[in-house]
Amino acid sequence: MADPKGFLKVKERELPPRRPVALRLMDWKEVYEQGDTATVRKQAGRCMDCGIAFCHQGCPLGNLIPEWNDLTWRGEGRQAIERLHATNNFPEFTGRLCPAPCESSCVLGINQPAVTIKQVEVSIIDQAFANDWVEPHPPERLTGKTVAVVGSGPAGLAAAQQLTRAGHTVAVFERDDRIGGLLRYGIPDFKMEKKHIESRLRQMQAEGTRFRANVNIGVDVSWSDLRARYDAVIVATGALVPRELPIPGRDLSGVHFAMEYLVQQNRVGAGDAVLDQITADGKHVVVLGGGDTGADCIGTAHRQRALSVTNLAIGVQPPAERTEAHPWPMAPTLFEVTSAHEEGGERVYLASTVEFLANEVGEVRAIRVAETEYLDGRRVPKAGTEREIPADLVLLALGFTGTEGDQLADQLQVPFERGNVDRDGDYQTSESGVFVAGDAGRGQSLIVWAIAEGRAAAAAVDRYLEGETKLPAPVRPTDRAVSI
Repeated sequence: MADPKGFLKVKERELPPRRPVALRLMDWKEVYEQGDTATVRKQAGRCMDCGIAFCHQGCPLGNLIPEWNDLTWRGEGRQAIERLHATNNFPEFTGRLCPAPCESSCVLGINQPAVTIKQVEVSIIDQAFANDWVEPHPPERLTGKTVAVVGSGPAGLAAAQQLTRAGHTVAVFERDDRIGGLLRYGIPDFKMEKKHIESRLRQMQAEGTRFRANVNIGVDVSWSDLRARYDAVIVATGALVPRELPIPGRDLSGVHFAMEYLVQQNRVGAGDAVLDQITADGKHVVVLGGGDTGADCIGTAHRQRALSVTNLAIGVQPPAERTEAHPWPMAPTLFEVTSAHEEGGERVYLASTVEFLANEVGEVRAIRVAETEYLDGRRVPKAGTEREIPADLVLLALGFTGTEGDQLADQLQVPFERGNVDRDGDYQTSESGVFVAGDAGRGQSLIVWAIAEGRAAAAAVDRYLEGETKLPAPVRPTDRAVSI
């Protein structure tokens, strides 16, 4: 364990400060300043000898959190990254992007602020990269078996790295021009700069993983041909079908899905020229949806110098603290002020969008909203409460309904269930040798679940090819929530 009396001596959480709002709105760099080593060690020392470490259960990866907290407190950074990498291929991603269900399960969180697990995690991996401790681990022997991974998000990359290290020849196919999936095109740079993806890809390439960008499986190469060429295929295409809002005025110019908007800014940040870029510059922006994607749109709009930003959510404002409905160690739904919310704008709850209103040339000029009321379990606009909000740009951040699977279903006759690829308890579809990992199989979820499923699917593929496996399988396809 860490400092035996650490949680008694240090009772407050201390996170690295965010850069001043006025400063960070001038660039696209990450919002947090680099954490102080002494502070991180002190916070790691708050980890208790709690007997049963519920943080393990809160993390789908089963991260060895008390172990690397202890090593961080002792200043043993190299040993800490070895323990962290034992369960997590990409802590530089999760340490920045995961909502940290482990912290909700922290035993210290019963009567004190939880250990800053996520910050300790990212400090370990940042130190490791800075000291060249992240080294390639090529396989000792090759099996002669080949695996195609379709999709280069966290699930696909995790599966690819595990299978490459097991000795298989792995090719990762990505339809975009750069590897990374939503990590590359979807996550704003102010949340995670793309240099972190490049650092990890260099390690994977040195290990032997092959990357094939600009290849759209199902179009450039059929799914059936891909299956014929490889001994196994992993579908890790994510769940990218956006949830629609079928109301009057939806087809007006200026109403866009959030990902259309975010991807374009990522491309501009990478140095690409984007014709007719969707931009918030000089506009009244309304973001529909109160989740992480909506917050990403808010932060992006601020940096593009929007005149105003309004965020509408159809439901009630979450509570500031746990309620009886979400007791410890469950991950509660709480009201959160992210860095994007801190930067400005208005947040409105119980707001139902009724109609998009047009100007004389067919562009959106405003939206009509009404107060939400609950009738027979349904959320509907309350009559007589309608009002207009000016809007030159409307971004729909309402979540996702499933994976883009028409070609997969047609070319391999793989069945779907509720928009996701159907699979068995070993991540395998009805087509022998075709497996599914991440959001493509489980639906929209967290990055930590994607990596866990990528690792587990890799173990299933290795067993399919070799008859047995030594690769870890942290989760099952039926796992959903982590709670007691």
